Amino acid sequence: MSHPVPIQFQPVDLEALATATGRIALLVDEGGKLGAAGRRLDRLMKGALARFVGSDAFSALKSGEAADLAWPAGLAAEAVQVVKLERKADVAAARKAGAAVGRGLSKLATLVICEGHSRAAEVSFGLAMRAYDFTAHKTAEAKLPGPVTMMVAAPEAVAAEAAPLAALAEGVFFTRDLVNEPANILTTYDFAARLAAMQELGLEVEILEEEELTKLGMGALLGVGQGSESPSKVVVMQWKGGVEGEAPLALIGKGVVFDTGGISIKPAGGMEEMTMDMGGAGVVSGVMRTLAMRKAKANVVGLVGLVENMPDGRAQRPGDVVKSMKGDTIEVINTDAEGRLVLADVMWYAQERFNPVGMIDLATLTGAIIVALGHENTGVFSNNDTFCDGFLKAAKAEGEGAWRMPMGEAYDAKLKSRIADMMNIGGRDGGAITASQFLQRFVKPETPWIHLDIAGTALLKSDSTLAPKGATGWGVMALNRLIKDRYER
Repeated sequence: MSHPVPIQFQPVDLEALATATGRIALLVDEGGKLGAAGRRLDRLMKGALARFVGSDAFSALKSGEAADLAWPAGLAAEAVQVVKLERKADVAAARKAGAAVGRGLSKLATLVICEGHSRAAEVSFGLAMRAYDFTAHKTAEAKLPGPVTMMVAAPEAVAAEAAPLAALAEGVFFTRDLVNEPANILTTYDFAARLAAMQELGLEVEILEEEELTKLGMGALLGVGQGSESPSKVVVMQWKGGVEGEAPLALIGKGVVFDTGGISIKPAGGMEEMTMDMGGAGVVSGVMRTLAMRKAKANVVGLVGLVENMPDGRAQRPGDVVKSMKGDTIEVINTDAEGRLVLADVMWYAQERFNPVGMIDLATLTGAIIVALGHENTGVFSNNDTFCDGFLKAAKAEGEGAWRMPMGEAYDAKLKSRIADMMNIGGRDGGAITASQFLQRFVKPETPWIHLDIAGTALLKSDSTLAPKGATGWGVMALNRLIKDRYER
């Protein structure tokens, strides 16, 4: 499992700068004014640092961007990385600055000089997040980064501020690892085992097997996985850090460990990316890990439906009718619209058992949301304005793109079936919305609910500010912030 690079915080030591090996990263404000450490470095470098910060090249850098001065004279270090960051930078700029350092980590030691910058903890978080590298299946020896040290004015205070952010990074890395894993490794067995192992962090974890799911009447979920050799499972993770007996917030994740589309099989091109169709379950798992690691003072339950959608002699067919745990019947028009069938049963089970104060489901649900929003924003659907506004505020604070989408009766009417209570799809137009309308049928009127369609944000083909290409871990930060702001006591 991937872990964030350890970061040590220590007081500013001007005498140690000349002999520091590896890389030195220095924060410099937009005006180019050097602090005590910067002035010492400049003297050692015979004025080269001041010359650079007074140049057009430095002026052209945006806040959070960096440039390397290689093999500086007068220093043992191989490079001085100059990172532009204003003194009153916001969180996003500070994390971007840290990410610029994290992107350049090597096997050599890295010294980051923040001095008295108020966002030093956020810089450390950005560094850790961008230094993620998934190498589990490469035979070459892993190139682990060298030790990272940050020189700050108040080491103990910054370390205390950085501790919950380190727990957050752990949760994001856990999600990224799950989403990046190939399906022959991350089977429903393996996924459930990884979640069960989190009991050592203080989570209560239960694994519901097919026999129990059958007794519960989860015909919609079980129908999706009936063509696979990997048995379907539901994993329940409880974190009880809040007031005893107080109803929890419920997080629900779609965990399709591989999605061929079933009998409605997908085109071959790009199907290899369907290892990420468990992204919603991955995010829920990462959030639960973060809550446990930072000892959050809230009650939260995370439930994930783990299935594999395969074509087989026993596989579900287009035209089949299944019965959900709620009791509603569903005509399966397209077996590739399987995620909503999984979520429907798990959402109903969560409400029946836990009576949550609110419920949020996450799923790589539709290609339609990518057409609508691209890869910059997750589609947000909700039945409760206050609940939804709270989430959107949290997502904005964490820099995770999210955009609220409409819902309505006209979309819902498209799900009408001739032979059952509903169909599982409503046509190509408004596909992400009709999928949400389907899910809303399994939300009790009194339950505040948000649906997050992360199909466009769970995995990217290019680098982002805080992650290399591949799994992003989108949603862990926003949900952690929402829980911290609204549910912790």
